[in-house]
Amino acid sequence: MSAKFEVSFSKSVRLSAGLAILLKASGSELPAGAEAADPANVFAKAAKIAQFSGKARKTLDIIAPEGSPVDRIVVLGLGKAAEITTQDWLKAGGAATAKIRDTDKVTIFVDAPGVEVDGKAAADFALGLLLRAYSFDTYKTKKSDDDDQTKTKHVKVTIVTAEAAAAKKFFAVSEAVATGVNLARDLVNEPANVLGPVEFAAKAKELEKLGVEVEVLTEREMRRLGMGALLGVAQGSARPPRLVVMQWKGGKAKEKPVAFVGKGVVFDTGGISIKPAAGMEDMKGDMGGAAAVTGLMHVLAARKASVNAVGIIGLVENMPDGNAQRPGDIVTSMSGQTIEVINTDAEGRLVLGDALWYCNDRFKPQFMINLATLTGAIIVALGNSHAGLFSNDDALAERLTTAGLATEEKVWRMPLGKEYDKMIDSKFADMKNTGGRQAGSITAAHFLKRFVQDTPWAHLDIAGTAMGSPLNDINQSWGSGFGVRLLDELVRTNYES
Repeated sequence: MSAKFEVSFSKSVRLSAGLAILLKASGSELPAGAEAADPANVFAKAAKIAQFSGKARKTLDIIAPEGSPVDRIVVLGLGKAAEITTQDWLKAGGAATAKIRDTDKVTIFVDAPGVEVDGKAAADFALGLLLRAYSFDTYKTKKSDDDDQTKTKHVKVTIVTAEAAAAKKFFAVSEAVATGVNLARDLVNEPANVLGPVEFAAKAKELEKLGVEVEVLTEREMRRLGMGALLGVAQGSARPPRLVVMQWKGGKAKEKPVAFVGKGVVFDTGGISIKPAAGMEDMKGDMGGAAAVTGLMHVLAARKASVNAVGIIGLVENMPDGNAQRPGDIVTSMSGQTIEVINTDAEGRLVLGDALWYCNDRFKPQFMINLATLTGAIIVALGNSHAGLFSNDDALAERLTTAGLATEEKVWRMPLGKEYDKMIDSKFADMKNTGGRQAGSITAAHFLKRFVQDTPWAHLDIAGTAMGSPLNDINQSWGSGFGVRLLDELVRTNYES
C-alpha cells in the first residue's frame, strides 16, 4: 500500500531530526531554510562541486553537516523562476517524494527566493507529493531495496511557506483529488480474482460515506430494463454483472446533471473470440474507465463540488464458458436496437451502449462523457501520451482539450463521419459490433454514438493511458488513474455554480 503522508502547512518551523528539502530556482540565491538547516554553509561548496544550478527537478543530496538540526538535506531545482507553471509545481512535489526514503519526518521549504509562491502553488506541490507517494504492494511479502518509494509507512510532512493559511485551504481540494486518483489506481491494479463486478460495486457503495447516493442494479433488474447488450457480455461468466449508479447532488435542485459513464470489464479474455495468451494478464485493467468514474465521483463529493453529477459504471466479466455468447449472435439493447456480435472481444461497447442509453433516458443530462479502455487501435494511432477523444459537440470537445492541457492528461480529437458509421451496418441486425481492423477506434466510437441521441457526448478511449503508460514524475504505478484529474478540471472550470 502507499505510504501515508500526513501533510501540514506552517509559516515557520523548528527543525529537528529528519529530512529537510529546500527549493531553488535557476540562478537564484540560497534557498529558504538554508541557514537553519545548513549552518556550516556546506550547500554552497557542494553545489559548486556538483555544478548544481537549480535546473527543474535536479537534486543535490547532502548528508547534514555537524551542527545541523536535521539528518539530511536535499536541494531541489525548480528551473527558471519566470517559467514555473502549475504542472511544474506538481512535478516538483513528485520529485521531492522520490527523495524521501527511510525517514518519517520531512520539512520542506517551498518559498524559494526569486519565485512567486502563493497558496495554490504550495498545494499543487503537495498534490505532487501525494500522487508520487502512491504504490501498490498489497500482495508483496518482501519489499525490494530498489523500489522508488519511501520505506516508511507513515511520513509526517511539514510544508513551510508564508502562505500557509491559503495553502491549507487549497490543499483541501488537492487532497480530495489525490485520494480520488489513488482510488482509481487501486481499482485498476487489483487482480481480477479479488475485484469482480460484485466487489467493485461494493467499493463504489463506500462513496455513500461522502454523501454520494449509490444504487446497484442486479442482473434481474437489468433484464427487466432490456439491457441485452450488457448482459450478453456477462453471460459466459460465473460472476454476475452489476450496473452502479452514483449521484452527487451538490448543485441547484432543478439543475440538469453532468454525466460520466465508465466501462467496467473486470477481466476480458475476449470471450469465444479469445485473446492471445501473451499479455492477457493486463486485462485485469479493462475496467479503467469505471475506475476513473468512481475516482471522479469521490473527488466531487470530497471537495463538495457545487454541481449535480451522475456516474454510471457497467461491471461485467467476459469469459468463454459454454454459456458465452458466440460470434454471429444477435442481441437486443435497451434502446431496442439490435446488434450482431461479430467479435466477442469487442465487448466494451456493448456494455457502454446500454449504460449510455440508460443514463440518457433516466437523467436527461447536460452532457455525457464515457471513458473506456476500448481499442488497441487507439494505441496504434496515439501511443501512450494522449487519450482518443471523439465527440458530437465541438464546445464539449474544446473544453475537454483545454482541461487536458491544464492537467497534462492530454486528449486528441479523432474524426467521426458517415463513411465510418456505414462500416458498422449489419446484414442481419441494426448494426454489428465491429467494423473490422481499419479505423477500429473510430468505428467503435460510432457504435457508441448510436446510443446517445442528440445529447452532447464525448467518448474517451483511454486504452493507452489508463494502464501500462510511461511512468512520470507524479505516477510510478501501472494503473495511472488517468481521467480523474482531467474530468475534475473540466467540471471545476466550466460547470460548477
